[in-house]
Amino acid sequence: MIEELRIRDLGVIADATLPLGAGFTAITGETGAGKTMVVSALGLLMGERSDAGAVRTGANQARVGGIVRTADPAVVDLVEELGGGIEDGELVLSRTVNAEGRSRASVGGTAAPVGSLGRLAERLFAVHGQSEQLRLKSAAAQRDTLDRFGGDEIAALLAEYREAHRARQELAARVAELTNARDERAAEAVRLRAELDEIAAVDPQAGEEDELARRIERLSNVEELRSATSGAHEALSSESDDPMRRDAGGLVDEAVRELERVASHDEALAGLAETLRGVSFQIADAARELAAYADDLDQEGPGELAGANERLAALTALFRLYGPDAAAVVAYSEGASRRLTELEGDDETIDALAASLAAETERERALADRLHELRTAAALRLSAAVTAELGHLALPDAEFVVRVTPIERLGSSGGDEVQLLLAPHPGSQPRPIAKTASGGELSRVMLALEVVVAAVDPVPTFVFDEVDAGVGGAAAIEIGRRLARLARTSQVIVVTHLAQVAAFAGNHLQVVKDSSGGFTESSCRRLDGDARLAEMARLLSGLSDSESALEHAAELLALRD
Repeated sequence: MIEELRIRDLGVIADATLPLGAGFTAITGETGAGKTMVVSALGLLMGERSDAGAVRTGANQARVGGIVRTADPAVVDLVEELGGGIEDGELVLSRTVNAEGRSRASVGGTAAPVGSLGRLAERLFAVHGQSEQLRLKSAAAQRDTLDRFGGDEIAALLAEYREAHRARQELAARVAELTNARDERAAEAVRLRAELDEIAAVDPQAGEEDELARRIERLSNVEELRSATSGAHEALSSESDDPMRRDAGGLVDEAVRELERVASHDEALAGLAETLRGVSFQIADAARELAAYADDLDQEGPGELAGANERLAALTALFRLYGPDAAAVVAYSEGASRRLTELEGDDETIDALAASLAAETERERALADRLHELRTAAALRLSAAVTAELGHLALPDAEFVVRVTPIERLGSSGGDEVQLLLAPHPGSQPRPIAKTASGGELSRVMLALEVVVAAVDPVPTFVFDEVDAGVGGAAAIEIGRRLARLARTSQVIVVTHLAQVAAFAGNHLQVVKDSSGGFTESSCRRLDGDARLAEMARLLSGLSDSESALEHAAELLALRD
């Protein structure tokens, strides 16, 4: 509900504050005073496109602000998502449009994209003017109107259907993708098999290339290694028959014997002798390891080096194709094996998906059929209710018909085409409202629809512009009554030029035009008592002080009571 609307420098309105509030608000004024600018201001707050031409002449920018009272959780969540806030249930919205056409919006005290106002408007407002009448002529809007009237049962089933429709579309796309790409995937499988065979022929092991590099380095210097090993072994433990040849092992053993010979004279020498015995054992161990190493070198001939180089070359060839090292090649091979398994299972996958697709298609069709049944039943109820309403809106002979026709191709909203039809006279065939209804008739059809639908699915705020176009007298009185009835469950704001409609409003605002300064400037005031009576008389006769008009105005106001 909009509690207050502030307009500055929009069209002919210089500065106006409109106290709105709950119930039925009627906005009246002389032709050219700027009543339509009120609807334009509300449109700006609802995210509609801005027009630099709407900025008042001489002003830098137009500004519209509104205080909206709401407790809708969806609105609260969206405002918080935008970084704004709602205090004590009041949401502050604003929109500015400068003379160059640039537009800015604010939601809950925080700058926000202009498009966010439209998202909020879907939850807060319903505007009915000429543009909305055009929208109601679309097939989608007519179906949505029927679904709103159908209530929670249709809404729940439609949500379930849309989930099934989405699942069926995804499965169909997946099956088509696999089927259409079958040849490409078969070629990919052939390539992967060849690559896996190539890798398997070499059978790389993670880290193998480092070990090969060390082995090649060793084999490339085997003669030098043999010479050094032999010399070191000879120095530690000589096998020469030369009695003058002394090796490290013999020298250490001789030192041990010398110390043992005198150790009884000094215990310190006994400890040193024990240390040298350990050194002797270490020299013996080192000599044995050198001998074993020399034996290994003797067993590795030229063929070993060639084999190691060939192995490294084979690995290097794989590295160029599948990764920088053996570990990467192994990882590539594992991934390729998994992908090949997936590709080789294409036929089974397609068969399984096709079975799921058939089941989901059957489920989607069953839900669409059930949705058709509910819509058909709702269409009968809506037709009768709106026809009854039209009888009170100067269309007593009109028949409103909602036709639900099944279509073969299922869409996101089911398999139904919904048409709103009108037979304006007895015996005439119902025809689409876009082709049958005049502008005034279409306005009344829309009002009748909203009165009926709002009983099931109320909208917080309705804004009507020219809903009374083309009518007068008793029909206008009934329009006023219906608007007042709608205001029992929703806020209703009506721009009108008929006293018969304004009489039923609990809040009457007048847009006042002032041309005394050489240019037109408008403001807004709330009417009560004699001021309201005078405005009603002006609407009736064009004269605010006509005694007969004042009497008629008083009679109209008494109808509201």
